[in-house]
Amino acid sequence: MLRVAIVALALSLGAGSASAQSMRAFTTFRQLHGETRLQADLDYRAGSLRVAPGRATELYRMDASYDEDRYLPTSDFNAARGAVSLGLQPAGEGGLRVVSRRQLRQDANVAFSPAVDLDLDITLGAVDADLELGGLSLSELTVQAGASQAVIRFSQPNRSRCRAAKITAGAAEVTMLGLGNSRCDRIDFEGGMGKVTLDFDGAWTSSSQAAVKMAVGELTLRLPRRVGVRLTLDRFLATFDPAGLVRGGNGFQSPGYDRAERRLDIEVTTAVGGVKIEWVDEK
Repeated sequence: MLRVAIVALALSLGAGSASAQSMRAFTTFRQLHGETRLQADLDYRAGSLRVAPGRATELYRMDASYDEDRYLPTSDFNAARGAVSLGLQPAGEGGLRVVSRRQLRQDANVAFSPAVDLDLDITLGAVDADLELGGLSLSELTVQAGASQAVIRFSQPNRSRCRAAKITAGAAEVTMLGLGNSRCDRIDFEGGMGKVTLDFDGAWTSSSQAAVKMAVGELTLRLPRRVGVRLTLDRFLATFDPAGLVRGGNGFQSPGYDRAERRLDIEVTTAVGGVKIEWVDEK
């Protein structure tokens, strides 16, 4: 009987702890006041995240629903620097501890004005991220993805020329779509272990270079047929099927590479796993 009473008490205490979990809404934004550039740092540690172009008249906006017992939203705008820091970070030293299903619903929507030149630096923790960057005026991009599942897409052309995009990932699944719309002069990707897809389809307006480093995992490259492609490969135990590329010099290239108006040069370094080539036909 005593044992039954102890179990009942433990269950009631556990239920009380779970019910103490509460979600709070948080909104921050700033109207556009003549700014032409923005340096944005977005640090998001847990939950679901979506980034997309917003209203042209709003410099930035973040709408979040967060677990107030475990996390704190951040919003800090520096007018002198033309910079903003946004995000969701752990409160104190507790770290991530899932105690109820309600915590799993933590999410945020972040938007930036497409009317300003944007330098965007994103840090992701244990996050399910959908980053729609097409239609922004992106001049530079940095993404650091930890144990994340991230989709980074350019569904429409970038409104300005992008100097560089640099993406690093740990044990993550990363998909990048429409990189031909990014208008980035150079794209660097470095991954620890996981599954990575880099899709270079899009409205190509200039040539580009890409460097891809993978330690362990599966890499898929989707290449547009209308662009001249040259690929150099440094691999240890990785498998590779050139699939439509022919040997040329110290690498592989698509037929007609030397005559192509737009070119994509890719350097791939990988240790263990596989490199797969898929071709994207012109739409």
